[in-house]
Amino acid sequence: MPVFFQSRAGRQCLLVLASGLTLWLVGAILELDNWLVAFVGAYENYGADKLVLALGIGGAMSFVYSILRIVDLRKEMELRASAQARADWTATHDHLTKLPNRYAFERKVLPQRTKTDVEDDEWDRNVTIFSVDLDGFKKVNDLVGHNGGDALLIEVAKRICAIGNADCVYRFGGDEFVVVALGLSPRHEERFARLLIQAVTRPIHINGFAVEVGASVGYDRWDQGREPLEDAAHRADLAMYEAKSRGPNHHMAFEASMQDKVAKRATLESKLRVAIQNKAIRPFYQPLIDLKSGKVCGFEALARWTDEEGAAIPPPVFIGIAEETGMITELFEDLLAQACRDALAWDDHVTLSFNVSPVQMEDKLLASRIFKVLSANGLPPPRLEIEITENALIQDPAVAAIILDELHDAGVQIALDDFGTGYSSLAQLARYRFDKIKIDKSFIATYRDDERQEKIIRAMLGLGRSLNIQTTAEGIEEHRQLGHLLQLGCDVGQGYLFGKAMPAEETRSFLDRDEALASG
Repeated sequence: MPVFFQSRAGRQCLLVLASGLTLWLVGAILELDNWLVAFVGAYENYGADKLVLALGIGGAMSFVYSILRIVDLRKEMELRASAQARADWTATHDHLTKLPNRYAFERKVLPQRTKTDVEDDEWDRNVTIFSVDLDGFKKVNDLVGHNGGDALLIEVAKRICAIGNADCVYRFGGDEFVVVALGLSPRHEERFARLLIQAVTRPIHINGFAVEVGASVGYDRWDQGREPLEDAAHRADLAMYEAKSRGPNHHMAFEASMQDKVAKRATLESKLRVAIQNKAIRPFYQPLIDLKSGKVCGFEALARWTDEEGAAIPPPVFIGIAEETGMITELFEDLLAQACRDALAWDDHVTLSFNVSPVQMEDKLLASRIFKVLSANGLPPPRLEIEITENALIQDPAVAAIILDELHDAGVQIALDDFGTGYSSLAQLARYRFDKIKIDKSFIATYRDDERQEKIIRAMLGLGRSLNIQTTAEGIEEHRQLGHLLQLGCDVGQGYLFGKAMPAEETRSFLDRDEALASG
């Protein structure tokens, strides 16, 4: 049967034709035609023949008009179907790389594996999902601009399609791609993952620059017939994040322990959210000692969290989660407010040192947030010292410069933390204004056994003196370390030799003992 008659309009046309044929048969049986001829003859003088002729012509014209309308309707339906197809393509494809997107992946139908397939070839119908995420893409964006970043994504998409079937490569957004591969054995799955990394990491020439990005790849097998395809993609994603945590250009197959790790992290994230709301995370304070006078010159605030079960959660763990989930701003403001109130109980010359995470340095409102907390709690800006790592300054140097200038202009002191462990230390000193540099504890711990480390410390201290910037040595745990740093002219010391991080209620007694020792 033609496609037209399968449509609603076609069925209506058939119904009308059938009705007309039925009426014609009824008229023939009842000899209505003879009655009509007699009627026309009897009333011919009144124009009955012309009326019948007009009705016949009108019926014929109506039929012709109906046919034309049906043809127009069919064309309209075809145009609408074409427009819907284009809209569907737009909705299911990435506008930049032209690859299918996440929505297309969710709608994908793969051939099901049958018993015969298994008997013919054990691996022939296997479906493996690969999740590919680029490493260092933001740095490329900063180097060559967003247009250059787009060009890089297009080239990466072409390279991935050259390895996998183009119809089985998807862009899930940002710099994340998904590849659906068929018929791979476990050994070939690992080889395929390595090929993906090699293809992505080859240099790409953009606007005269040879740029490179890394790639992290995770993969897992789809259990056909027992789960949605998205479940396998989720597991591949988990494996990819595990690979990314081990550094760029790693690949990993999914393991059940990864799911457990994610579940634990989700639980911890939920606990963290409640802890922030309940202000259960508190600042502890480690003393900073003026090595020339031997007195306490400040305290560094360090976040501490003990959950409801009494377990101490390491700061790198919960701060990392806070950064990833966007809770870091609320946590920062709450801890800074607590620390400002605690610092009011100290002597006026004792400063409060507070850390700012790299994520926060991308917040253009950071300085105003700090000023708001200082004002609300009555701590003068000169008594606050903000510690910033070198890595935090490379995320968005222009924004970082604005933030540091605003803080400096208000009187807040700025310390460059973990000096020597980040990127372009000397370049940071030349570009930004700092009041203090903190030598990382890794240098202090090994300098006595490594002549080169000792020379580096001497150079750092000499650099600080030449720039008129105070130097703080972190991680002082032994008296011999202290004695040597005193000889080298270090300004401030910090470490277990002077005291561990303590709750706020113990800082006042610590200061009193310090005063007693100084006066005695």
